[in-house]
Amino acid sequence: MTPWLSRHEDLLSVRVRAVPGACGDEIVGPLGDQLKIRISAPPEGGKANQAIIRLLVQTLGIPRGRITLASGETARDKIIEIRGLSESDAISARLAD
Repeated sequence: MTPWLSRHEDLLSVRVRAVPGACGDEIVGPLGDQLKIRISAPPEGGKANQAIIRLLVQTLGIPRGRITLASGETARDKIIEIRGLSESDAISARLAD
């Protein structure tokens, strides 16, 4: 398993390093034991968190209801949980590119 992904039963946990206020929204790729994600939204009022979730929904092609922010609401380091997605699905959806 890649260092930024972990599985517990039906949950896939993704350790994310958020970079808010970037020029655009993109999944940069692995950064040590985290997945670096740049988003243009500011970190105020949960806008950056919502932008990260929106980007993951679009990238993975899954319903919004399957993704939750498990920790790191006000921090750059976050854990995002995704229900019903295998590691191979996540990697084939280009999270690691």
